[in-house]
Parts: sequence; structure tokens; C-alpha cells
Amino acid sequence: MEQVVIPRIGPPSVMEVRSAPDPEPGPGQVRIQVEAAGINFADLMARIGVYPDAPPLPAVVGYEVGGTIDAVGEGVDPARVGQPVLAATAFGGYSSHVVVKSKQALLRPEGLGAQEGASLVVTGLTAWMMCEAMGRVREGDRVLIHSAGGGVGLAALDLVKWRGGVAVGTASAGKHAFLKARGYDELVDYTQVDFHEALKDGPPFDLVLDPVGGESWRKSFELLGSAGRLVCFGFSANAAGNKRSLLATLKNLGQTPWLLFNPVRVINANKGVMGVNMGRLWGEEDKMVAWLEALLELWAQGVLRPHVDTAFPFSRAAEAHQYIHDRKNVGKVLLVPDALQAG
Repeated sequence: MEQVVIPRIGPPSVMEVRSAPDPEPGPGQVRIQVEAAGINFADLMARIGVYPDAPPLPAVVGYEVGGTIDAVGEGVDPARVGQPVLAATAFGGYSSHVVVKSKQALLRPEGLGAQEGASLVVTGLTAWMMCEAMGRVREGDRVLIHSAGGGVGLAALDLVKWRGGVAVGTASAGKHAFLKARGYDELVDYTQVDFHEALKDGPPFDLVLDPVGGESWRKSFELLGSAGRLVCFGFSANAAGNKRSLLATLKNLGQTPWLLFNPVRVINANKGVMGVNMGRLWGEEDKMVAWLEALLELWAQGVLRPHVDTAFPFSRAAEAHQYIHDRKNVGKVLLVPDALQAG
């Protein structure tokens, strides 16, 4: 099999394509021939050395794939061979073949391609956990979504509009036309104005989804009304460049509102602060599978609309990571094995 490997911490150019023996499925497992692997911001943070959950280097990252089952292990129905599936992976997704538990490989319904399927997994699960399991969006709720044009931002938008909420997003101006057509009610160009200043005199928010971290969490918290909830689901401020910056990391940690989020302050403010880290849900496959099944049903209803921005071949993985570092993407960026792209 072919894999995209991170051999050492550094800029996107450190990544290499390497060959390795094809994995064999064990009891209760299936092997997926990968047609598309999703890239998440956590992958970039792992590469620059600021993601504490990353596997030791050299490593193959990647949390989600779409493809076809080509082998099964003992105890798995042989009829599963040939099934089109999507799956969450505990790293290893940047591979032409991956092995997962059979129950983690969900059948892709007719019409859902491998690329769209891979785009639905982590982004959809993250959005579901924030908007449904924790944020509890309901009709009329005002929801602020940072990184509105990313895969999670679009999935969250779909869920917010499904529930009848009002969606406000932060994104650079070049993405506004697409995002407005997609369904955002209001957009703020965070590159030109401070989002807190732009929104503080408007109605308060019931929910804010913030993957930025540092000072952004304080500003987001201040925009909440009573019973409002802030969901922190990343720390992208620590990956502002394409390689690690100790100075930037220390600055962002220093700007994190540690004291603001203490229990007494939160009680007196009548607000909630929650956190989401999909990488810490491994071992809770039943919960993840149930959420994915709900997401697939919403896809079938036309509610959830995964959007693929660009699919890069494995050999151009460095370009794919840089593309995301540069905040160029609207929706999901994927990696595709070179052999499939060539075909």
C-alpha cells in the first residue's frame, strides 16, 4: 500500500509518500481500499508539532476515509467485500488501504460518493456533537460559527438551518458569496474587522462554535446571552503558519481566558463552556456509529450537504496542507491515492 508519512516536525514539505505491506484484517475487522482520505486541521497541527494527541513520529495521520471493502477478517460476513463504505480511523487514514472494525465501516448509500462520504465523517460528527449533543440548537437560536467556510462550518450550518436557527459566520470576504448562497444569514470578514466589535451591539448569541482559541474564546464568550453556550473545538491559532512557532504558542496560551472560565464566573454569568475533541472518542464506537447513522439519514433527506473543495493526490499532500494553512478552502480538502487519480 501507499501512505503519506510525516517523518519529522516541520512545514508541509517534510511529508513523504512511502510504500508499506498491505494490512490484513483481523477477527471482526474489514479492510478498506481507500478512494479518498479527509484532511483535518488536527493533521496540520500534528505535522508542526502542536497536537498533543498525535501519534509518535514517523506517523501516518488521517481520521476519515471513503472507499470500498476489499477484504474481511474472521467473523465478518464475506458479502461485505465490495461494499462502498465510509469510516472513521484512529489515524492512518492517509493510506491506500486501512483496517477498521467492521461496525465502523458504514455502508455508503447510493449516490454518496467516496469523496463526499469521507467529507462527512469528522466534520459531520464534530458538528453533530456541538449542535445536537451539546449545543442543543433550537428554532430561533442565534449561532455564531467561526471558520464558517471550513468543512465543520458548513456541516454546522446545515444542522443549524435544519433546526430553524439563525447562522452568523466569520470568514474572509472572498468566501462570502458562496457562504451566503449556502445559507448563512450574516457574515463578518474577520480579516478586516474584529468580530467582537462587529457583533457586540447586536442580539446576543445562544451558541458560539470556536476552533480558534486564545483571545477568540474570551471574545466569543462575551457575545453570549444568558443560557448561551460556547463550544471550543480546536486551537487553530497555534497553527497560524505552516511550521511551529514557540512565540505564537506562548502568546495564544497567555491570551486564553483561564480565569474567565472558572466555575464561579461561569455560574454568575449564566453561561456554559464546553469542549469537543473527536480524537478522544476512540473506544466509544457505538456512540460514533449512531451519530454517523443519523448524519447519513440527514444526507438522504438533503439536509446535510458535504462540499468537496479540492482533492489532491498523495504525491501533492504538501500542497494540500499548504492550501489549508493559507485558508483557501471552502469545504473539505481530500487526499486521493495517485493510482486512482491517474485512472
